[in-house]
Amino acid sequence: MRDLGVVATEFGPEGFLPASPSDKSATLSDAGLKAVGGFVPIVLHDVDIDPVPAIEAELDSFVAAGATRLVLSADTGQVGYDSRPALSEQEWVTLLVNLDRLVQTAAARGVVASIHPHVGTMIESSDDVARVLNGSQIGLCLDTGHLLIGGTDPVELARSNAARISHVHLKDVRRELAERVQRKDLSYTDAVRLGLYAPLGSGDIDIASIVRSLEAAGYAGYYVLEQDTILTENPPVGQGPLSDVRTSIDFIAGLATP
Repeated sequence: MRDLGVVATEFGPEGFLPASPSDKSATLSDAGLKAVGGFVPIVLHDVDIDPVPAIEAELDSFVAAGATRLVLSADTGQVGYDSRPALSEQEWVTLLVNLDRLVQTAAARGVVASIHPHVGTMIESSDDVARVLNGSQIGLCLDTGHLLIGGTDPVELARSNAARISHVHLKDVRRELAERVQRKDLSYTDAVRLGLYAPLGSGDIDIASIVRSLEAAGYAGYYVLEQDTILTENPPVGQGPLSDVRTSIDFIAGLATP
């Protein structure tokens, strides 16, 4: 990341960085990278599970590393992202209340919490997103790929609800594969394996319009580049994800050029 010119990073999946807050902070600092924050899946809809203690423990690493963005996903409690249960009305009430509780928990540590609509979680569809916007105070992590697959137009959401967007994951998507996932013709995991996500500017999402809408609304947060990939073999040196990230960075830099 440093060699590509990236200046900051999310923490990544469990095991990517050391678990100890001080070691995590030192690893990033030694690499010359700032900490953005991280993606934390957690069950929010179960009245018997209090998410606050687990999030408070996660925030120790955020504070130690100087990270300011907590990216929550409403975990199903199941393994994987290829299916999800339906929530009852009471479970929805519990989920929304917990979202607002976690906003306050994070804010008390100087961290901004956002909810990440995500395929295979309890907040996936356009109806789910609308329910969160109307029923809680939490900001959205605008993940362009997961929103599109879930049935939300990310370009329109950035235009109409920019004030609620507190974090951004930029993904470009190959629409044909996304539509197969929507129709249940293809699992999400298999779609990723087939190249669901493309380097920015190479897929079917108007990333430039999204960035313009957010900038016009005064968005001052991070744009995190994400391109989920399943490698089946080691790519040649300088190719694969390395080449894709370079393409995405060049695309974003081009948007900033007058």
